[in-house]
Amino acid sequence: MRARTVLISGAGIAGPTLAYWLARHGFRPTIVERAAAFRSSGSPVDVRGPAVEVAERMGLMPRLREAALNMTGMSFVNASGRRVGRVNMRAVQRAAGSREVEVPRGELASILFEAGQDRAELLFDDTIVTLDQDEDGVDVTFERAAPRRFDLVIGADGLHSAVRRLAFGPESGFVRHMGVYVATMPVDGPAMRGREMVMYNTPGRAVALHPVRGHALAAFMFRGPEVPGFDHRDTGLHKRLLTAAYADDHWRVPELLDQVRATDDLYFDSVSQVRLPQWSNGRVALLGDAASCVSLFGDGSTLAMAGASVLADELAADPAGHRSAFRRYETRHRVLVEPRQQGVAQAASLLIPATRGGIVARNLATRLWPAAAAGAWVRRRLAADREPGRTGPAQSPAESMEVSG
Repeated sequence: MRARTVLISGAGIAGPTLAYWLARHGFRPTIVERAAAFRSSGSPVDVRGPAVEVAERMGLMPRLREAALNMTGMSFVNASGRRVGRVNMRAVQRAAGSREVEVPRGELASILFEAGQDRAELLFDDTIVTLDQDEDGVDVTFERAAPRRFDLVIGADGLHSAVRRLAFGPESGFVRHMGVYVATMPVDGPAMRGREMVMYNTPGRAVALHPVRGHALAAFMFRGPEVPGFDHRDTGLHKRLLTAAYADDHWRVPELLDQVRATDDLYFDSVSQVRLPQWSNGRVALLGDAASCVSLFGDGSTLAMAGASVLADELAADPAGHRSAFRRYETRHRVLVEPRQQGVAQAASLLIPATRGGIVARNLATRLWPAAAAGAWVRRRLAADREPGRTGPAQSPAESMEVSG
């Protein structure tokens, strides 16, 4: 019997994970990626909860622990650099016996891809231009490669998914701005000592320095209305928005803005959510942020890995019926996605308080977080134990806090 061919758009977190499991189930996966190579920049990401189970079944947890940043804490400082609040991340993890790891996004993507690269074809520096499906397959044209036909196409190409636009309609119909913008860039200068993130807040704005392999990654998060005609590819616009938002800030912000003006490695985007009534259309389905982005404040990488595993399992369980497999995947995975999407406002109030009073209250509350997180985990665990048919562990205290991306 001919192995079914699956085109996966996107070589981030979801795409390589799906390719690995599809290959294990006897499919022939091909990944197409617009970038010329794996992206090395971007905020560190968490592998937690169900993603830990996926990584363990892939045999990757030893490598992920080697790559882990092992953050010890998160400190909040005032304009003079004096610490005014701190979260002891090690205490939070000890309270839960947490198995989660935080790793650089590029390393996670590379580790996931390398796990299945011998069984998956990869097309770098290319993208899908058209999709034309019928009852038996999908005809695909690419920007560079020759046209091909596949049995199925999966869009794992992020918030600004090309597959979603081609198969479901314009982005404006599914993507909602959540009132926040985020930017990251590597910081030039002396190596950052220690393993503690430092954050400075003013009302509606936050700037953080995150140690990554001895160097620093700067993260900017600020509240703002949707910008008409916003283009996530317009770096000039991004720099203007960023410098205007932080023009009167103190601490290390002026020197960081100088680097913003000069850098050629700036990531900037709207914090957005993706909501669709369904994640599949015929032989095309969506995965990860393309289907259900929970943006900066959720568990995007964790959900991407978990969703990829579920999708592969459902397709393998129903070789002749992709439509029913897509429906079962969506039903199962929405159970994980929905609570994360509903928690964005709470996470924003934690990291980007809108008022000075909110900043003070947050800083005072940090001393209680380890105990509060442990208590929340116990309550979730008891509730899960009472829930009929529940499988898998409850969230850990660290998961319930959701203080890292």
